[in-house]
Amino acid sequence: MKAVVKVGGKQYIVSEKETLLVDLLPEGTKELTLDAMLVIDGDKATVGTPLVKGVAVKAKVVEDLVKGDKLRIIRYKAKKRVHKETGHRQKYSRIQVASIGK
Repeated sequence: MKAVVKVGGKQYIVSEKETLLVDLLPEGTKELTLDAMLVIDGDKATVGTPLVKGVAVKAKVVEDLVKGDKLRIIRYKAKKRVHKETGHRQKYSRIQVASIGK
């Protein structure tokens, strides 16, 4: 069974016992109950308007703070002596889907 859930403004396709990285959740969050927007069970698909009634996805936070890859942003103009370099490193939370169902 698979479901489409919305976490932090982004939609993810999840299945049971799957781990995924989502945007950093508020500190102290241990468990999540997410509403399903679409449920796929074998050949049968149920589309919500906007949510599927009676179906909830339960997930738990495995790791609170996971740092993503470092991105280097370079601003450079040839022959003008302009060179500026900055970096960014996104912070994520790792969650594991416990169950999909009622």
